Amino acid sequence: MQVVDQAESFLQRLKRKTKSSSWFLPLALTSTVLVGSFSVFFLFFNGRSPEEAPKLQFEDLGALPAVVPNMKYGFALDTFQVFVDEIRSGTFLGDILQKHNVPYIDVDRLVRNAKDVFDVRHFKAGKEYMILTKDSTQRADYFIYEPNVYEYVVFHLKDSLQVERMKRKVTTEMKTAAGYVQSSLWKTMTSQGLSFELTDKMEDALQWSIDFHHLQKGDEFKLVYDQNYIEGEEVGVGKVHAAYYKNAGQNEYHSMYFESTKDKGYYDLEGKPMKTSFLKAPVKASRISSYYNLNRLHPILKYRRPHYGTDYAAPYGTPIMAVGDGVVLNASYTSGNGNYVKIKHDDNIQTQYLHMQKFAKGIRPGVHVKQGQTIGYVGSTGLATGPHVCFRFWKNGKQINHLRLKFPPAEPLPDQDLPAFYATRDSFLVLLNGIEMPQIAEAKEENQESDDTSDIVESTATEEEVSTEDDGTP
Repeated sequence: MQVVDQAESFLQRLKRKTKSSSWFLPLALTSTVLVGSFSVFFLFFNGRSPEEAPKLQFEDLGALPAVVPNMKYGFALDTFQVFVDEIRSGTFLGDILQKHNVPYIDVDRLVRNAKDVFDVRHFKAGKEYMILTKDSTQRADYFIYEPNVYEYVVFHLKDSLQVERMKRKVTTEMKTAAGYVQSSLWKTMTSQGLSFELTDKMEDALQWSIDFHHLQKGDEFKLVYDQNYIEGEEVGVGKVHAAYYKNAGQNEYHSMYFESTKDKGYYDLEGKPMKTSFLKAPVKASRISSYYNLNRLHPILKYRRPHYGTDYAAPYGTPIMAVGDGVVLNASYTSGNGNYVKIKHDDNIQTQYLHMQKFAKGIRPGVHVKQGQTIGYVGSTGLATGPHVCFRFWKNGKQINHLRLKFPPAEPLPDQDLPAFYATRDSFLVLLNGIEMPQIAEAKEENQESDDTSDIVESTATEEEVSTEDDGTP
């Protein structure tokens, strides 16, 4: 430190002697650099051999704070000028890229290169995109669009004009959940911070055993499921491995996912498929607003006439599913039925779905559909005063109340698969049995907080307002 003090004293004396000299500042700066360099040299080698100096330099440099680059989509964003905006209705890729100096002829090439990777007509209004450029006055380098949380599309705006669809790394953690049903399964699960997606997948696992439109307060459920993460953030629910449900009547239901070389799906504890020939309802997240009734007062026509179907009230656009495998007989419109679909399942059974907002893509007469496949979307076309689907079940040419039917189960697992299934079953039974239920007192308090015993659909019309169609015969 004595060397540094002497150097500073020298500079002060020099400054007093040369106040008017124009060369002082360059000299002073040069001297300061030299003194600083000499000081560092002196400090590093004072009391140390030259051989020790390199080691000391690396140790001291390691003590400096590391600068972590801001990485996203595989790019170090700190090395680019970044522009983030959102897709607006009516905006095309060319409109965006031409603002960033990409000529239209190259935009055309990009669109053609993207044909088998991502259809640029599927950009969604409101979704964000990112432009990366080294120089905003020159042509941009990359355009990045994220169609969903699991992947993103990179448009290379220079050289090859390549378009890549990149999968994001997903990590999975097995989790559990449990609760007592309050006003509805959906409200109960979301009030516990569980997602709509998990509720939906729980219904998938139990939909052949549980009538989710007739739940009771106090019913119990337990789940073992996969939670997906990207960069530490929850992004969705994976597979529901095991589900348990106990209703107020003390009936217990288990559903275990199992996959073999030939079969996959949900099975009960004995290895019998949960799947039956028909689903209990054509829509999820709905409520029954009007039942099969041979003496119902029609809400629009104002006189009594039979109601041969069951009305499921749900928000506009809710997917309507085929309740079983079959062939589409009709996908048409009548003044009473509105947009409707009729499906033949076998020589004796047909089902009909009325008042659709629109048909699903590809649904037309002669098309084969699978159980659970979306065939249309909830609407209020025809003689209807609110969004719902009137579901009708035909057996041997007559419309009957499907809620009173018991459908035969599917074939059980083959004997050679049972040992593997039992091993899977037992491991998940241990997890299910180890899940602690919430305190009963807490569940009672939650019951008292809500007097709403209707199902989750709040925005649909009342039972008197919804329902209604002609006799259902197109």
